[in-house]
Amino acid sequence: MSATADHAEERTSPAARLGFQPEQVVQEIGYDDDVDQELRESIEEVIGSELKDEDYDDVADAVVLWFRDEDGDLTDALVDATTYIEEGGSILLLTPKTGRDGYVEPSDISEAATTAGLSASKSVSVGKDWSGSRLVTPKAAKSKR
Repeated sequence: MSATADHAEERTSPAARLGFQPEQVVQEIGYDDDVDQELRESIEEVIGSELKDEDYDDVADAVVLWFRDEDGDLTDALVDATTYIEEGGSILLLTPKTGRDGYVEPSDISEAATTAGLSASKSVSVGKDWSGSRLVTPKAAKSKR
């Protein structure tokens, strides 16, 4: 099997590396002027539609959560985000990188994810200012509601 330009592009697309798939419904929470527009556009390109905003009132396949230290309680934000996604769905938690305003300690992310009933599957650099943690919901977590 030979690698075509399309396959090479897919491997380098930040959204594809993060596991986004065509036709997924992705809700975005925490949007502000400081978000990485290139990442947003990459996700929209892969899923084939615009990101749904915080007012979206249906179930999504995934949530993109932009979170800064001053945004409040991370555990609460994660618990709230899980109410918007399908069973077994994922949350891409995006936090400012070390040294940036709003930086969140990795230990805080780990603790909040565990408390919210999520598992971290991978952490990635998603731009010059943002780091991402892909958090997944266990399928059993939805049966508690």
